Amino acid sequence: MRASLLELVASSKTEDACLQYDLHQSEGEENLFIFHEEWASAEGLEKHNRQPHIKKFITDSKDIIDDLIIIHQTKKIA
Repeated sequence: MRASLLELVASSKTEDACLQYDLHQSEGEENLFIFHEEWASAEGLEKHNRQPHIKKFITDSKDIIDDLIIIHQTKKIA
């Protein structure tokens, strides 16, 4: 999984609308990964979600992920 996630990071960081795409791994739970992403626009994020590398990751990880993928959309307040 980690290798697939690192591949996803490398591809995503090349997108024009990508301002930040960081991958974090829990210190206490080695199978828990968290992305912190920042996109220039909602349209850029929508385009990102349609990219071949996203679709590849979803297909490749289908049998590896054993829990829900949780997405929180946030806004910076400070």
